[in-house]
Amino acid sequence: MKALCVFSGGLDSMLAVEVVRAQGIEVQALFFETPFFGSKKAVESARAMGLPLRVLDLTDRHMEVVRAPRHGYGGNMNPCIDCHALMFRAAGERLSREGADFVITGEVLGQRPMSQNRNALDLVASESGIAGLLLRPLSARLLPATVPEKEGWVKRDLLMDFQGRSRKPQMALADKLGIPGYPSPGGGCLLTEKAFSRRLKDLLFTRPHPGTREIELLKLGRHFRTDSGTKLVVGRNRRENEAIRGLSGGGDVLLSTRSTPGPTVLVSGAQGEESLHLAARITGAYSDAATGETVAVRVEADGEERVIRVRAGEKGEFRRFML
Repeated sequence: MKALCVFSGGLDSMLAVEVVRAQGIEVQALFFETPFFGSKKAVESARAMGLPLRVLDLTDRHMEVVRAPRHGYGGNMNPCIDCHALMFRAAGERLSREGADFVITGEVLGQRPMSQNRNALDLVASESGIAGLLLRPLSARLLPATVPEKEGWVKRDLLMDFQGRSRKPQMALADKLGIPGYPSPGGGCLLTEKAFSRRLKDLLFTRPHPGTREIELLKLGRHFRTDSGTKLVVGRNRRENEAIRGLSGGGDVLLSTRSTPGPTVLVSGAQGEESLHLAARITGAYSDAATGETVAVRVEADGEERVIRVRAGEKGEFRRFML
């Protein structure tokens, strides 16, 4: 028998794999990658476990869910129920290709009050299209028996009955199974972060179908919406300045200070003289220039350069524009 594991690389998914492998079942891990969550943790955990892992891009299908989740969002822009159903559906679509028989996941009943309560787990299983073939080894004994249990592919009494938010049972099982150095819980999905969600909501309002480049820019710098058609991304350090410059595209304008250390600023959208002057003032405010000092701001657009001179103001002047 063989199972596919929708694998995050966190402790719960690691334990789910080991509980199933302990019954002599081969496990192939799958990580579904999007601009909102990367595979680094999954790759490291799989390597430590000797677990075969495939990283698969789910961006296009996931963006459809992010734009209009059938079951709504969590605390921010995280459509957890729809997202889980999508990943399990995608895993189910690979069963025959991988020569696998069922899908496992590290979900724990009640660990997340909104997305892992009993109703949510049942809903996700139903909408995944593989309900009977979706096994949650860490809480299986508290849930209805699945096909793998009914058919005797796995022994139900060797599965777990974990529930709730405490991680002590998982940590104890990890010690018993000899899983050292597992990653700390939490993090990973940018859609659960308040600041990132504000930026994404603004982007989707102005561009319902953004490209990957625009989403990558959301991860960098400070963001300002100076009017309905103009947005600024202001670098906070050299690494971000270089990344912002590398992500600039056709039609964007880049601003930077000439003689004073300061940010690289990407301006997208409408770029009239009034908008560019305001962008130059923001560039000066976030440079190392003293308040009131004249700052020469380089403006790069369409392969040409010019300079706008502004007086450096206080950052607080521009906070009303910040996303």
